[in-house]
Amino acid sequence: MVSNPVYLALDVPQLDAAKALAERVKAHVGGFKLGLEFFCAHGHHGVHEIAHVGLPIFLDLKFHDIPNTVAGAMQAVHVLEPAIVTVHTSGGRAMMEDAKAAAANGTKVVGVTLLTSLDERDLMRTGVEGNAHDQVMRLAELAQAAGLDGIVCSGHEVRAVHKRWKDGFFVVPGLRMNGNHADQKRVVTPRQARDDGASVLVVGRPISRAEDPVEAARAIEATL
Repeated sequence: MVSNPVYLALDVPQLDAAKALAERVKAHVGGFKLGLEFFCAHGHHGVHEIAHVGLPIFLDLKFHDIPNTVAGAMQAVHVLEPAIVTVHTSGGRAMMEDAKAAAANGTKVVGVTLLTSLDERDLMRTGVEGNAHDQVMRLAELAQAAGLDGIVCSGHEVRAVHKRWKDGFFVVPGLRMNGNHADQKRVVTPRQARDDGASVLVVGRPISRAEDPVEAARAIEATL
């Protein structure tokens, strides 16, 4: 577990605004998640700028390609010294094994199981049989066998995964403080996810789009 499990998702298109927000809330979060939108807009330079704020960086780049390509990508981000990097578990065991082998010492590699924007209907349309819970459990087992540090899953599955993988590192996104789900379909509150075994809680819009981001971050921290 980490001292403050809340990682703020800095999906902000302007680097100056992202850095200003990071500086404002840094006393009430444990790190910053930088995803595809941020990385494609600002690259290595942007990551270094946010790292200067002084908290761990979670690179949520969801690598998914042939094993050799993913290993090369993982080596390419060594210089950024990320605390956490994501790969897609659906890339298969060999890809995950190579990703973990190529990661820098001290970097946790976690496998994305099922995006929190997807539900059973979406799974069926992509040719996957069974419900979301079963799919997450299958992919978690594969990630564990491949030697990953943990997985990304919704708060709906983290309790069951934690029971099977006691020392796993579990990242739970799609968290909301109230009934406003926006584009997320499988969500819980930060407190519930933490109680169920989450290691890292990814929170975005409830903080970044709040009228007072500092107060919003402080309120979430207080529930934990």
